[in-house]
Amino acid sequence: MPPKPTKSAEPGALYFQLFNEIGIIAQLSANRFERVLPHGMTLAQFSLLNHCVRLGDGWTPARLAAAFQVTRGTMTSTLQKLEAKGFIRIDPDPDDARSKRVFLTPSGKQARDASLKALAPELAQLPEGFPPELAAEILPALERLRIWLDTHR
Repeated sequence: MPPKPTKSAEPGALYFQLFNEIGIIAQLSANRFERVLPHGMTLAQFSLLNHCVRLGDGWTPARLAAAFQVTRGTMTSTLQKLEAKGFIRIDPDPDDARSKRVFLTPSGKQARDASLKALAPELAQLPEGFPPELAAEILPALERLRIWLDTHR
């Protein structure tokens, strides 16, 4: 277990420790998720499907790349793989012939739902070492950090 930060710790060291922990958690959770995702999906592919379910589809690849903070090339690669699996379709933008729009297919929605079902056993194990009360306690602070980081890109 890492040492607890002291009250005298300088803010830079404290925030580095915070982001270091978040980074390690992101790596560990991504690995657990990718081991069980169906259809050979990566976390990036699942995240994109989940994004379309949560926030709606019809986004341009450029806007998706900006939202996920990846290059357009990286987003294009992810979109091509999802399109090849039949999980999305990419249509010309009716308002701008130079652009395209990304839409979730019924198969894509099913793949996202199947992914959530596959993740359920992984998530069900968490209360053994990380009680729901603790998750509920830290969630508002993590949401606040996410919102701040998102608005200060």
